[in-house]
Amino acid sequence: MSAVLLNVNGIEVIYNHVILVLKGVSLQVPEGKVVALLGGNGAGKTTTLRAISNLLAGERGDVTKGSIELRGDRIEKLTPADMVTRGVVQVMEGRHCFAHLSIEDNLMTGAYTRTDGKAAVAQTLEKVYAYFPRLKTRRSSQAAYTSGGEQQMCAIGRALMANPKMVLLDEPSMGLAPQIVEEVFEIVKDLNTKEGVTFLLAEQNTNIALRYADYGYILENGRIVMDGAAGDLRENEDVKEFYLGMGGGDRKSFKDVKSYKRRKRWLA
Repeated sequence: MSAVLLNVNGIEVIYNHVILVLKGVSLQVPEGKVVALLGGNGAGKTTTLRAISNLLAGERGDVTKGSIELRGDRIEKLTPADMVTRGVVQVMEGRHCFAHLSIEDNLMTGAYTRTDGKAAVAQTLEKVYAYFPRLKTRRSSQAAYTSGGEQQMCAIGRALMANPKMVLLDEPSMGLAPQIVEEVFEIVKDLNTKEGVTFLLAEQNTNIALRYADYGYILENGRIVMDGAAGDLRENEDVKEFYLGMGGGDRKSFKDVKSYKRRKRWLA
């Protein structure tokens, strides 16, 4: 059993002092594992990641209940910069790069908080290029003129330049061609197995996320409605039906659809 790196315990998040988005979310991320946070658009995945990385303030959000612990220490009051120095880095949804900078300059911004010297940073840069050879080819290209896949790789590579222990990865497959999505997830798995980087990834593409993750949590309307080992979730009939588009082979009529809906346990 791996030690628990991150422990989120019953958090509630409110935006603008009024809008309740997360309603008692609890999850754990073991050290050295890939954990997937799954659910549709608006389920609360991004809010959960921002609560962990302490980026909620910029969106007028607050954690009003519960606790978040990193290696047993409460972290809700830390700044995002504090989180980076503690080894937790978030890759935002939407492939955010500095459009006017080159790929290499974008990557180097990720090392801004490093204090271990230029040689160590240069070594990390070469490691990033080893995982993302396409970035090395495009290292002098302006980020604005690279492909969506290259920008996503650049965003992940920039996070790695901070030498993180844990990466919060928000919707890595969004807007990318299936082949590029596979490539990105293969790299995530490589980074996890070879470098020991822990990942918590929020993803709508449940199918691919459960293929690469060790464990998964499913969010609906700000609540965790199901969790389990990735292999078990892939075989779960509710998950197949509602998230993988595979279930219901025995259903023959709309009446069956309505009766099946009652099997979605969290609707009651």
